[in-house]
Amino acid sequence: MINLTIDGKHASVPPGATLLEAAQAVGVTIPTLCWLKKLSPIGSCRMCVVTVEGVRKPVTACDTVAGEGLVVTTDSPELREMRRDVLKLMLLKHPLDCPTCDKGGECDLQDLVFAHGIETQTFAVAPFTRELPQYPSPFIKQWADRCVLCGRCVRACKEIKGVGCIEIQGSGFHSHVGPVAGVECISCGECLSVCPVGALTDGVLEKKARVWEAKRVPTTCGYCGVGCQLELNVRNDTVLRVTTTQFDQGPNHGSLCVKGRFGWEFVNHPDRLKTPLVRKDGALVEATWDEALTLVATRFQEIKDAHGPDAIAGLASARCTNEDNYLFQKFFRGVIGTNNVDHSARRCHGASVAGLAASLGTGAMTNSIADLDEAQAFLVIGSNPTEDHPIVGDRVQRAVTQRGAKLILVDPRRVPVADYANVFLQVPPGHNVPILNALCHVIWHEGLHDAAFVAERCEGVEAFAAALEPFGPEAVEALTGVPAQSLREAARLYAAAKPASVLYCAGVTQHAQGTDAVKALANLALLTGNLGVAGGGVNPLAGQNNVQGCCDVGGLPSLFPGYQAVDDPAAAERLERAWGRKVPTKPGLTLWEATQGAHEGTLKAMYVMGENPALTAPGLPQVNEALERLDFLVVQDIFLTETAQKAHVVLPACSFAEKDGTFANTERRVQRVRAALPPRGQSRPDWRILQELSARMGLKTAYANASAVFDELASVTPSYAGLSYARLEQGGIQWPCPTPDHPGTPILHVGQFSRGKGLFHGIEFRGADEKADGAYPLLLTTGREHPHFHSGTMTRRCARINDCYPEGFMEVNPADAATLKLTTGDTVRVSSRRGEITTKVRVIDRTAPGTVFLSFHYSESPVNVLTNPALCPTAKIPEYKVCAVKVTKG
Repeated sequence: MINLTIDGKHASVPPGATLLEAAQAVGVTIPTLCWLKKLSPIGSCRMCVVTVEGVRKPVTACDTVAGEGLVVTTDSPELREMRRDVLKLMLLKHPLDCPTCDKGGECDLQDLVFAHGIETQTFAVAPFTRELPQYPSPFIKQWADRCVLCGRCVRACKEIKGVGCIEIQGSGFHSHVGPVAGVECISCGECLSVCPVGALTDGVLEKKARVWEAKRVPTTCGYCGVGCQLELNVRNDTVLRVTTTQFDQGPNHGSLCVKGRFGWEFVNHPDRLKTPLVRKDGALVEATWDEALTLVATRFQEIKDAHGPDAIAGLASARCTNEDNYLFQKFFRGVIGTNNVDHSARRCHGASVAGLAASLGTGAMTNSIADLDEAQAFLVIGSNPTEDHPIVGDRVQRAVTQRGAKLILVDPRRVPVADYANVFLQVPPGHNVPILNALCHVIWHEGLHDAAFVAERCEGVEAFAAALEPFGPEAVEALTGVPAQSLREAARLYAAAKPASVLYCAGVTQHAQGTDAVKALANLALLTGNLGVAGGGVNPLAGQNNVQGCCDVGGLPSLFPGYQAVDDPAAAERLERAWGRKVPTKPGLTLWEATQGAHEGTLKAMYVMGENPALTAPGLPQVNEALERLDFLVVQDIFLTETAQKAHVVLPACSFAEKDGTFANTERRVQRVRAALPPRGQSRPDWRILQELSARMGLKTAYANASAVFDELASVTPSYAGLSYARLEQGGIQWPCPTPDHPGTPILHVGQFSRGKGLFHGIEFRGADEKADGAYPLLLTTGREHPHFHSGTMTRRCARINDCYPEGFMEVNPADAATLKLTTGDTVRVSSRRGEITTKVRVIDRTAPGTVFLSFHYSESPVNVLTNPALCPTAKIPEYKVCAVKVTKG
């Protein structure tokens, strides 16, 4: 430790700490403006000047390293006068428009001027214009004359986001922040969040509110599975903007993506459902809650009596809270009497649940997002983290560019993180299994595996090793076109790094061999001992905000809350005691089995909460036909989605901004969701709707609020048993958390796997269900674009986002474009064996020749008309990522 004196106080800090950090450690405040804890210190503003005994001139405390025995003075008449002069120079071009500035009341410069008693300006200079060319982000308004050139925005863009689209330009008095030519802004708002003055302001709405007029409600983002913490700024029951002021709070530490920071307009949108709708004479018309719920209860009971409880199925929601989903599955199991309840994990996360549970004993992300800072190497496969999970992508790129971690990317597309990759394996769609087997083959045959770990903590290695024999690098090169030498290099990089982290997403799971590919990833981590350690693990990235939570609380047809098998008599007995109701013990129908049942007429009714299968399911013509064949369809949502338009009853629900509850993010962190607004119109929180519907069908409950629902949820979910709202008010906690004094579990499988020993699986390669041929010569794969989300129900009702990103494009390799005589902007017909859509083309070399890519956000080009409903036999996940298509111009 380094010992020094700060204003007469003894300080002891670790080597490398700055004088500012030493002062903070002993409670001494030094004024700062350009400094921010998460950014590199540059000492440019000169506000933090201090004197050091024996040093002739004052030094900046934020970037001066503490030394043994230093005697530091942070406050004196001379230092105060220096700071006053610095502030006066800043005010030379800074307009004194505090009464009208968005930042008034929370401006660091305003606070410093007040603290230093500056009442007059003694310097004079010609006025500085605030007019500059358009700021790189259309979501942010720039006020150039308010800028104090602290450089926070520039450093944040480069250091936190790895983009570097802005820089300080010009010189002297005319210096300003401007765009870097050729570098695209991703509109994440990182610059906006760190600006200490009003030089950058939110440009989404013209409506304004001073800091003391707006209510700031901390909550959890409702988009992807990262679980970012943010504040909804509300005035007059309207969201005005999103802020992030808690830079020390994980998992995002103040950072957001374009959706999290600017994608909130849907909450205020006039399309919001505000009253129940009932179909009469073929049309949906407004109804009272009593009429709608009575009709739902009556029809469900009639269908149950006539055809049995298994004639009804429910689709829970990865968008809704744990409390909502818990009561949804309780309604089906305890009221209807069926396990026919599923949700969108069937389309993305189910293979992780099945594959990781089979290999390790727990089907969830093994490590924490913060752990990525410890990883020495990353294997990113079937994931586009900088666009789909930007906060995770930020950590990966920082690890690679700032501390030299290695990156291996496996993907059919050259996604943005490829720019940082040490090895990029451009795998043909549907060929993850042979690639992963080849990596294991190299590690095993070159003796790069962790022999002690395998011997002590694993089983099944002999059969696994034998199954690797057909997957030597040369054989896999012949199969996939991926060079054998690249496979060897990737395997050696991963095996040499201690620890190494696997990150994957739907590009692994949404295949006919999705569960097999997850097992293959587990094999790789077991083989190298990268489990149960910080910075290691096998880490699926959940696509929606509460995919993990909906699985946790029983939104699956074969599992009760807490992943207890429905055919386990002990689990059924525990649930029956808690509910006072018999529960079914036969596994229910998956989403696809329910859809098939509706098509065949054996399933008569469906209750869909917060999902839109009429746009998101593969093989859409058949799915929509199945929905239309139902005798009774109930949809509970915030908008009249494509699915809701087919319903017999539509129930208006609250958005995440209007209800209390919890989400569980991708790293198993359970976090609070808080109501910032009253319900829109007559809409109600989902859990309240379910409580009243259950009461009308004979199960009366007395939940006073969402907290009461959570208490019951935790009592029947062993991994949540130690959680409560009181604990979660202090911050999110990762399950398993079995007791009230348990701190939570950031890393799974430390010392022992949940199943005892890790199990190796020998994986054969079966290939995709569909291959390119003469009739359909191209392979289509699908995914996301960073500004939009899922089926676009929310982001396409955010006016600023939709104005900036109004339409989708099909990515076509230049070689294929030349053959098809296509140029960027052309309209094409894309057809598969299931249907046809039209879309525009973007000619780009992200995909390899023979492969095209489409996102699934745009209802005008519903890609799932084309995609293949062939299923993974274990997880019943459809093969979204591979289907054969033909492309015709015009």
